[in-house]
Amino acid sequence: MAGDLVLVTGATGFVGSAVARAALARGMRVRVLLRKTSDRSNLAGLQIEEAIGDLTDPASLARAVDGCDALMHVAADYRIWVPDPDTMLRANVDGTVALLTAAQNAGVTRMVYCSSVAALGLTPDGSPADETTPVSEERVVGIYKKSKYRAEQAVLALVRERGLHATIVNPAAPIGPRDIKPTPTGKMIADAASGKMPAYVETGLCVVHVDDVAEGHFLALERGVPGERYILGGENLMLRDLLKLVDDVTGRPQGRVPLPRQALYPLALACEGLARFGVEPLVTRDHLKMAAKMMFFSHAKAARDLGFSPRPAREAVADAVAWFRAHGKA
Repeated sequence: MAGDLVLVTGATGFVGSAVARAALARGMRVRVLLRKTSDRSNLAGLQIEEAIGDLTDPASLARAVDGCDALMHVAADYRIWVPDPDTMLRANVDGTVALLTAAQNAGVTRMVYCSSVAALGLTPDGSPADETTPVSEERVVGIYKKSKYRAEQAVLALVRERGLHATIVNPAAPIGPRDIKPTPTGKMIADAASGKMPAYVETGLCVVHVDDVAEGHFLALERGVPGERYILGGENLMLRDLLKLVDDVTGRPQGRVPLPRQALYPLALACEGLARFGVEPLVTRDHLKMAAKMMFFSHAKAARDLGFSPRPAREAVADAVAWFRAHGKA
């Protein structure tokens, strides 16, 4: 693997920049796909090669994969709410198919597609789900999750029908350094650390350190089976317990108020109405529908088959808070 050329998409982002660093740590040569206007902050100081392009530009994808030994497709439009769902579908679904097809045509025989636990099923009783938990698009809430579900199904079809050499990883909710946008989970941690989260809606989520997610990508590249899915999760926590970890790390306990989910639906409708005029919604009905589900997952398969071993959630929270503070975000 050392000396191999790997293309990493989404490398300017949170998970992608961790994957690029993990590749360099393995002695691989790294090429990243990005736009001319991309924020390169997360790539500062890294010895990488740039390929200018976009998931919606097939010609640029063919140039980007040319000569590569491996592909890590991490890029995705990750937003809970979008004014135009078709834009997200074109990037996350059509762009994924175009990129992986271009890679196969270029002779790339080792690929990892970064999906999400959002594409997987949930158990009726809230117990941890796994790769075999039943799922259908009708049960998937929100356009982002639907886009990841459709993209994952498209990748599996390419494996079956075209012999694509692609393994799928399904990260849970990553937290840690370089969450530059930040992600919805990261924003929640930053807000909690800075005392800007006086209330919350209870839910359950599976959190994992972003660097462990990056490590999981390479374990999948080395040991994964094409067409198989591997959950890259960590600890399953109720939101109140995750927020308590933030308080423990900051040393500033806060008395937050749990809010009833149903009572927020009028606010969600109002926010969605304002969103038509370009105002980013504070909360939407999809947010509330997702909060009603326990997003708990088991990484037992990745541990058994890949050797995946995530660190404790407290370490992930501490690294996230330290980074947010160092960059004036908490």
